[in-house]
Amino acid sequence: MTTPLPTARTVPAKAKAVRFDQYGGTDVLYLADVDIPQPVSGEVLVAVRAAGTNPGEASIRQGYLDKAFPATFPSGQGSDLAGVVVQVGDGVDSFTVGDDVLGWTDRRASQAEYVSVPADQLIRKPAALCWEVAGSLYVVGATAYAAVRAVNAGPGDTVVVSAAAGGVGSVTVQLLKARGANVIGIASENNHTWLTSVGVTPIAYGDGLADRIRAAAPSGADAFIDTFGDDYVHLAIELGIKPDRIDTIIAFDAAKETGAKKEGSSAATSTDVLTEMADLVTSGQITVPIAATYSLDQVRAAYIELEKRHTQGKIVLIP
Repeated sequence: MTTPLPTARTVPAKAKAVRFDQYGGTDVLYLADVDIPQPVSGEVLVAVRAAGTNPGEASIRQGYLDKAFPATFPSGQGSDLAGVVVQVGDGVDSFTVGDDVLGWTDRRASQAEYVSVPADQLIRKPAALCWEVAGSLYVVGATAYAAVRAVNAGPGDTVVVSAAAGGVGSVTVQLLKARGANVIGIASENNHTWLTSVGVTPIAYGDGLADRIRAAAPSGADAFIDTFGDDYVHLAIELGIKPDRIDTIIAFDAAKETGAKKEGSSAATSTDVLTEMADLVTSGQITVPIAATYSLDQVRAAYIELEKRHTQGKIVLIP
C-alpha cells in the first residue's frame, strides 16, 4: 500500500537521506536524519517516490572521479528522481502542490525522502509512467540520447553497442531501433532473449568477439557506442569504424587516444530531451527494464548489486 504523502502544511522538519563521509566501498553509505531543504526562489520541494542508481555515483563515492567531480563531506548521492511537489518557492508558476514530476538534481541529493529542485530541472510525470521508471529515466535517457546523436545513427546504419542490456545500454539499443538502425548488442548470454525481443542481434562478449561482430555484420558496422570500458573503443577501431562514429560514455582515456567521442548525459541534459524520452516510453517505443527496487535503508545492497555490472536495466531506490 502506498504511504500517503504529507500536505504542504505537514512536511516534517527532518527526513532520511543517503550520506557518505569518506571515499570507499558500499560500507561507507548510511542513512542520516537531515533537515529538509526549503525551496528558495525558483525551486520546488519534492517528496521523492523513486530515485535511480547509476555507476557514475559509485565511481564518485569510491573516489575514482575525485579530480573531475570531488565530493564535499558529508556527501549526498543521486541525480535521478520522481516524486510529488509538496512546496513551491517564490517565482514558480509551472508547478503547484500535488503535481507529479520527474527530473534531476545536480546536488547529489535525490536519494532521499525529500529534495529541493530548480523547477526548470523537472517535467510533469505522464500518468502512464510508473514511479520506478520515472525516477530512473534522466541519466539513462540523456546519456542514450547523447550517444546516439554523437554517432549520427539513422535508418540503415549498423551500430554495435557494448553492455547492451545494462541501464544505459538497454535504452540506447531501443532508441537506435526507434531511429531505424540495425543494432548488434554485446551482452552476457542470459540477456540475449531480452535483446532479441526488442529487435537487437545479440552477441556474447569474450574471446573471438571481433569475429562474431564481423559475422553478424558482413558489410561492416557503421558506428559503435561503448557503455562499458576501454577495450571496446579499441575494438571499434579494429573493426574499421571511423573515430567520429565511435562514442564512449566511460572510457575517456581511450577516447582521447583514438579520437573517439565521449558524449554522455551532460551533452543532452535538458527538459526537452527528458520530455522526448518520457514520450517514447509512454508510447511504448522504448521500455526501461527495472531490474530491482530497494528501500533507502537497503542502499548498500542496491549498490553491491549495481557494481556487479551484470544487471539488466535499472536498480531503483524507493524512499
